[in-house]
Amino acid sequence: MSQSRVCVGAIAGAYGVRGEVRLKSFCADPRALAGDGALWSEDGARSFEVTLGAQVAQGFAARLSGVRRREDAEALRGLRLFADRDRLPALPDDEFYHADLIGLEVFDTGGVALGRVKAVLNHGASDLLELVTPGQAGAVLLPFTRAIVPTVDLGARRIIADPPEGLIE
Repeated sequence: MSQSRVCVGAIAGAYGVRGEVRLKSFCADPRALAGDGALWSEDGARSFEVTLGAQVAQGFAARLSGVRRREDAEALRGLRLFADRDRLPALPDDEFYHADLIGLEVFDTGGVALGRVKAVLNHGASDLLELVTPGQAGAVLLPFTRAIVPTVDLGARRIIADPPEGLIE
């Protein structure tokens, strides 16, 4: 996926019998999915104009341009939708798009490499950085809080972290 687009939502499945989908938003304002402009498939091969309907479990009922039947909607289950980066609002200095954090190298406050950000996860309480660490079989989950991650330098493509003792061995 090009860095010119950012994942803003995903299709959770069909909703009803007339081609609507259940759409899960990854936006701070969930209704921002239906802003101006198309949303794209990850490979950029398909684009959709989105009209949001009622809020439903795990997102919104939505109508996508070109999707008219339940079977067509169901075939899109799991499809992640991307917005052009220039459509997205500028963020304050202490906020980041998840896509910009993935791939950044993470160092401790002494300059020792801790790993690389594989994913940004959120299971309700706060964001977690999933790190792939050298010499460790599994991933490490690093809380993405100002106390633990005091510095994110997108220009240098690095994060400075002060993880709790024992989190990374």
